[in-house]
Amino acid sequence: MSDVDDRIATAPMPTAKTLRRRHSLPIQLWRFAVVNVRMIRMIGKGH
Repeated sequence: MSDVDDRIATAPMPTAKTLRRRHSLPIQLWRFAVVNVRMIRMIGKGH
C-alpha cells in the first residue's frame, strides 16, 4: 500500500481557479448540456 500512498502524496493539487470552476453551477450545467448534445449527435449518426 505504500506505493499507492506515495503516488497520492505526489499527485498535483488543483489550483484555486480549477476548484472555482468545479463548484460553479452555471459551468457544470453548460458542460452537461455540451456532453448531451455530443451524445445526441453521435447516436444520430449511428442510426
